[in-house]
Amino acid sequence: MATAARALTRLARLTPSPPSITPATTRRFALPRQAFRQSRRGYANGAAPSPRSGRTGLIAGLALAAAGGAGYYFYTNGTFPVEAGKVTSDGRQSGPFVPTKDDYQQVYNHIAKLLEEHDEYDDGSYGPVLVRLGWHASGTYDAATGTGGSNGATMRFAPEGDHGANAGLKAARDFLEPVKQHFPWITYSDLWTLAAVAAIQEMQGPIVPWRPGRADRDVGFCTPDGRLPDGSKGQDHLRAIFGRMGFDDREIVALSGAHALGRCHTDRSGFSGPWTFSPTVVTNDYYKLLLEEKWGWKKWDGPKQFEDVKTKTLMMLPTDMALTNDKKFRPHVERYAKDNDAFFGEFSAVLTKLFELGVPFQSGEDARMSFKPTVSE
Repeated sequence: MATAARALTRLARLTPSPPSITPATTRRFALPRQAFRQSRRGYANGAAPSPRSGRTGLIAGLALAAAGGAGYYFYTNGTFPVEAGKVTSDGRQSGPFVPTKDDYQQVYNHIAKLLEEHDEYDDGSYGPVLVRLGWHASGTYDAATGTGGSNGATMRFAPEGDHGANAGLKAARDFLEPVKQHFPWITYSDLWTLAAVAAIQEMQGPIVPWRPGRADRDVGFCTPDGRLPDGSKGQDHLRAIFGRMGFDDREIVALSGAHALGRCHTDRSGFSGPWTFSPTVVTNDYYKLLLEEKWGWKKWDGPKQFEDVKTKTLMMLPTDMALTNDKKFRPHVERYAKDNDAFFGEFSAVLTKLFELGVPFQSGEDARMSFKPTVSE
C-alpha cells in the first residue's frame, strides 16, 4: 500500500498542462526566413499540481502499482510505452515502441521546421534560447554529489524554473511543448538537449553527436539555486562553477563560445544587448571581437557590463572579459579567434560532454548519433 501511495504522489508531480507558444517582440538584426536558412552569416511551468488524496487517489495508486513495469516507465519517462513500432510480415504492429535514429531525426526535423516557421523571437530565431535551455538544464551538474545535469528536466518545476539564471527560459520550454505532444515517447530531458543540438546545427554550427537515455524526474530532484554561472563575476568564479562539473580551462573557453548567440535582457539577467553582430549564426566572432574591439564600461543604471567603444551596440560581461585577462584562458581565446575549425571541433566535443553529465546511460558512446541538418549549406 505504501508503495502505491508513493507512486501516486510521484505521478501527481508531473508537469501541468502544456502552455501555448507566446510570441516575443524583439526583432532586431532579423533576417527574412529564407535568408536565414541559406546564409552562412546573418544578422539576425508553472508549479506542479498538488497530489490528490482519499479513496480516488488510493485506487489510482493501486492501479499504478499493478501496472508494474509500465508504471515505473511512466514515473521515469513521463509517458507510458507506446504500443507501436515493430511491423510483422502481414503489416501488423506489435510490441513496445523502441525509437531508432530515424525516429530521433524526425524529432530533429520537426524542431528545425518550427525554427523556420516561428521567426518572431529575438533577432528572428528561437535557436539561441533553445541552446540556453539545453545548457542550463545540463549545467547544474555536481560531480561530487552526482546530482543535477540534464537527466530529469527538473526545470519544469517552480523551484528550479524560477531560479534567476533560468529567467526567460519558459519561452523555450513552451516552444518545445508541441514537439513533445507530437512525439510523446521522447522524454523532456532528451527533447531539451536534442533541441539544443538542432539549434546549434541549424544556426550553421558544428555537428554535435548526441545519444538518448535521459529520464524525466519529479520535483524532489530539483537542484539548489546558484549552480549556474554569474556573468558579473571573474575567472575564479568560472573555474569554481565549471570545475564542479569537471571542465578544464580549455573547455571553459570553448563553452563560452556559445555567447556568439543570442542577447541579454534587462528583465531577465539585468544585462542588455548581443555579444556579436550575427546573434543567430554560430561563428568564432565572439573570440575575434573580444580581442580586436576596444571595450569600455557601459554608462547606465544597470549592472556593470562592457560595451564596444566603436558602435556601442555590442556587450561583454565581466566573465567574458575574464577570458582575455587570465593568462591561462587567453591562449585558447586567441587560438579560437584564429581558427574557426578548431573552435567548431572543440565546441562540439564539449557540448556533447555537457549534455551527458550525470546521465546513467544504458548504452555506450558508440550509441551517439549525428543528425543531418535541414539548413542549406
